[in-house]
Amino acid sequence: MSPESRRIARVLLDSPLPQLDRLFDYALPAELGEVDRGVRVRVPLRTAGRVIDGYIVDIDTEDDADRPLSEVESVVSPVPVLPERLHTLARRVADRAAGSASDVLRLVIPKRQVRVEKAWTADASAVVPSVDALAAAAEITGTYDGLDEVLDEGGRAAVEAIPQLSDDVPGWTRLLGATAARMLAAGKSSILVVPDHRDLDRLLAALASLVPAEAIVRHDSRQTNPDRYRAFLRTLEDAPCIVVGNRSAVYAPVRAGLVAIWDDGDSLLGEPLAPYVHARDAALVRRELEGSALLFAGHTRTTEVERLVEIGWLRDVRAARRILPRVLLSTPQEMEQPTAQRMPSSAFLAARNAAAEGPVLIQVSRPGFAPSLVCAECRAPARCAHCGGPLGARHRGAVPVCGWCGRGASSWSCPVCSSTKVRLASSGSERTADELGRAFPGVRVIVADGAHPVERVGGKPALVVATRGAEPIAEGGYRAVVLLDGPRMLQAPDLRIGESCLRWWSNAAALAAPGAPIHLVGVNGAVAKALATWNQSAYARSELESRAPLHMPPTTRVALVQGSVPAVGRALAALDELSLPPDAVLGPVPVDSDDVPPRVRALVRFDYGAGPRVATALRAAVVAEAVSGRRARGRATKSTLSVRLDILDPEL
Repeated sequence: MSPESRRIARVLLDSPLPQLDRLFDYALPAELGEVDRGVRVRVPLRTAGRVIDGYIVDIDTEDDADRPLSEVESVVSPVPVLPERLHTLARRVADRAAGSASDVLRLVIPKRQVRVEKAWTADASAVVPSVDALAAAAEITGTYDGLDEVLDEGGRAAVEAIPQLSDDVPGWTRLLGATAARMLAAGKSSILVVPDHRDLDRLLAALASLVPAEAIVRHDSRQTNPDRYRAFLRTLEDAPCIVVGNRSAVYAPVRAGLVAIWDDGDSLLGEPLAPYVHARDAALVRRELEGSALLFAGHTRTTEVERLVEIGWLRDVRAARRILPRVLLSTPQEMEQPTAQRMPSSAFLAARNAAAEGPVLIQVSRPGFAPSLVCAECRAPARCAHCGGPLGARHRGAVPVCGWCGRGASSWSCPVCSSTKVRLASSGSERTADELGRAFPGVRVIVADGAHPVERVGGKPALVVATRGAEPIAEGGYRAVVLLDGPRMLQAPDLRIGESCLRWWSNAAALAAPGAPIHLVGVNGAVAKALATWNQSAYARSELESRAPLHMPPTTRVALVQGSVPAVGRALAALDELSLPPDAVLGPVPVDSDDVPPRVRALVRFDYGAGPRVATALRAAVVAEAVSGRRARGRATKSTLSVRLDILDPEL
């Protein structure tokens, strides 16, 4: 380096302000010594006279030493927590979603833990599964046609998991564990993404029998800060490992040979924080960047994954010998029975006979005793006089309580007919358990829901009343499964409610013992047929066909633009130059809120090919709005315009 030149660092600032989502040049003073790319630093913000955190993305030299540059104030840590591959992934994901790279990095890079960092040394040696474990893994992957080929060639596949327990272990956990063990033996890391902590614990239990414990890295929001930082540092090492975690685990900075997502239709895999990227979309971007094998596994098929299968981008992988659960639908005579007949005689007799042998699963839609009440006279919904929320009962004879504000309504009266009496409009898990306890005397009743988590039940006779997604695993599998409240579930105002119900029911059916009856009560039509024939992909195809003429996702991408009337107008005007179809923009319409000034929102529908141009234009509009707002108010503020791409349900 010549005397006239100097070192400069290109820094990505850790800021939510959209106008700061770019690299800034800072001078690297000589007293800082050798500095690596990817380390955390503290730098002065060129305005407001304050210091901000950031990451060094690149280091260079320049001859123009006279160019005025602020200096890096300090190096927070010598550990390069932002390797180039992670920055590239965050940048690409953010650009696709019209968001900021720093928002993505905030999801994956934990806060620094000094003691953990000082104790950490990146000298972990490679570990491989035992010969017996590899043989077991090969046997599991070998039961799926073409799966080994996909793994060996870095391919892409949608995998229909075998809906069966094996030694009281869900088949899907053995599937994902076997694929990760195979990659580990080849010296490659894997990332296994699951929706929630129950799935995480079950997958970790399956992995324990296949790979050494030191090869597993848990990525879990329930971890303490030191444990999470320790796990993150492990993913920076060159030694291969298996990262198992929830949605943000998809960004783990390992050199991944495999990324697998279980049950991508679960809403928990959608990121609620900006830039709101679903784990599935992040995995697709990552695969295009790194060329790793990519698997979407499930008992059902989302329309997003089915679209990729239809265009040939994903391979359809199924078991060589499919195992079909024994699903029984309500008869036409039972369908004509009054709605008060919640469990028809066939399902009731099946549950009673099975309960004499072992556990029986009763799936219900909602927790609690009576989640909703209505007027006993006119059947109008009972609402809280204070906030308008729905009133419910916690137990028989209890004072109604608001589900929103929690206030009691001991003196409630109907605003329609002035009646002071209420009646139960729905049955939650606790009320169902109360009713079944009287109908099945001498049989133990177990409630499993969010307030009463149960992971496993024994093989003795019992009735397990569980809400969707909270079903425990039964020893030997459930001797019968009864799926209640199907009509109520399907009435939800959600574009994807059919997909969701099929997924909930299929996951519950997969917990049944071989040959056990599975009764879907009160439901007919395409969803019921798909469950009965275990042909969920056909239902996804039919959904795609019905949505295509309406330009509904995922046949097209959808962006939500929300903000003040002028801001939304300017953002939509920026799209005029993109030559989108005339009906691409829906709205703007008012947002139901008390904001001043009033806010509106609009939906923008566009083809996948136009995605980069739409995202760029909308992001530029967000930045322009933020900059103009700052100039008007004289200080840095968040933009009044928000943009969210890939809306799963346009009714949001």
